[in-house]
Amino acid sequence: MVESSFKKKTILMIVGDFVEDYEVMVPFQMLQMVGHEVHAVCPKKKKDETIKTAVHDFEGDQTYTEKPGHKFTLNHDFSKVKASDYDALVIPGGRAPEYLRLDKDVIEITNHFIENDKPIAAICHGIQILTATGKLKGRTLTCYPAVSVEVTGCGCTYKEIDADKAHVDGNLVTAVAWPGHPDW
Repeated sequence: MVESSFKKKTILMIVGDFVEDYEVMVPFQMLQMVGHEVHAVCPKKKKDETIKTAVHDFEGDQTYTEKPGHKFTLNHDFSKVKASDYDALVIPGGRAPEYLRLDKDVIEITNHFIENDKPIAAICHGIQILTATGKLKGRTLTCYPAVSVEVTGCGCTYKEIDADKAHVDGNLVTAVAWPGHPDW
């Protein structure tokens, strides 16, 4: 028998209505496919409730286009989240981070991962939740370019990279948008 060095992790994914479809669906499914347990949660929602997603596409306009996505079913209750039970945090982008960053519990949970140097993967507008913590001064992040003002405004350095790439700064992995999934 071949012994594997793989260690199953329990990963928290914070989502909300109008999260970007690919940025939630792809990592949620891929992380489970490779054997991790992923809890997708949304403030004020419970297990088996759904959120709406939005598809952001890059079609040559000045910014992304937005189209209706799918319904995404939550698999865990937000009210039951205890940050210390998780090994890593995933924050997808889309419209959801605009309002999720205003939720004190979302910020408290995110702070736990920052303060305990646990892995955090954030993509596109998901970086808005990271910047709202006020705890990343001096770090280097990438994001969707329209969010770069928030990155520099909170004392971080914005790293401009191609959309199909990701940037690593210690425990933080950030990417511009869903084309960066393979590198992210």
